[in-house]
Amino acid sequence: MRAVLIETPGSVRVDTWPDPVLPGPDAAIVQVSATAICGSDLHFYEGDYPLFAPVSLGHEAVGTVVEVGPDVRTVKVGDQVLVSSVAGCGGCIGCATKDPTRCVSGPQIFGSGGLGGAQAELLAVPAADFQLLRIPEGIGTEQALLLTDNLSTGWAGAKRADIPLGGTAVVVGLGAVGLCAVRSALFLGAAQVFAVDPVQERRDRAAALGAIPLPPPALSAVMAATGGLGADSVIDAVASDTSLDDSIATVRAGGTVSVIGVHNLNPYPFPALASLVRGLTVRWTTAPVQQTWPELIPLLQNGRLAVDGIFTTRLPLDRAAEGYAAVASRSGEHVKVLLTP
Repeated sequence: MRAVLIETPGSVRVDTWPDPVLPGPDAAIVQVSATAICGSDLHFYEGDYPLFAPVSLGHEAVGTVVEVGPDVRTVKVGDQVLVSSVAGCGGCIGCATKDPTRCVSGPQIFGSGGLGGAQAELLAVPAADFQLLRIPEGIGTEQALLLTDNLSTGWAGAKRADIPLGGTAVVVGLGAVGLCAVRSALFLGAAQVFAVDPVQERRDRAAALGAIPLPPPALSAVMAATGGLGADSVIDAVASDTSLDDSIATVRAGGTVSVIGVHNLNPYPFPALASLVRGLTVRWTTAPVQQTWPELIPLLQNGRLAVDGIFTTRLPLDRAAEGYAAVASRSGEHVKVLLTP
């Protein structure tokens, strides 16, 4: 099969890769019809994570089931499915919460060197009954792809930010996850959402959703707007040292910082004493993808939550290198890239 591979930072290629085989009797093989480049994929592309061998990239996929093991019960060959980006064993006490990050065996992410990458023609999915969901009626391809990761992450980040009804929230970083977090924060009752990004066009996208656009750092503007108190909630969809510092400074005493960006492998000097004195709650979240589906799917089906405009670029899989360069540019023109094998 063809797959997107990376062996050295800054260079991806589409090349031949071994066809996947069923990793167990509870597994399935999915023929990928659409996949996407996530901002967290850039950690490999930009050299933040070490590469010891070619890595098959990608963790967002929808497609058709083409093979199932004998123990699979909820999907069958021919079903159109979406794949949770985070995988669990599906049978432990942690996975019983529908949160793969609580898996007793440890969660795994597709395309990170352990499980195969989703930016490929075929994808092996362990514990298929847990990882796969038949695409519900009324859910389109873009919506389904966002349900595999970005929308679930933005939604979980907003929920874990403890946004009070009528409160003030800040979203730092307006990539796909950040824009999903803006929509989620507004839906969950924030009266004001400040949307922070250095790129004017991305700020414009957030403004069109009803957010108040700000260039970073947002501290002085948010303090002025809140009478010096700071925001009730800050959602950090970047998680760089700078954005974390700004997020913690911008939240009010007793407020919550919800981190959904992906940090690099370097230690972060967390301001523990200041956070203690100010009574802050700080949460880091890898999305409990399966747990979000019962909430998000009806909202999407009934038009209560919209995700139009998140995908800005569509390319065939063979042009993945072009797609990675576009995402790495962090421009307003290219927010989210969809790839079709």
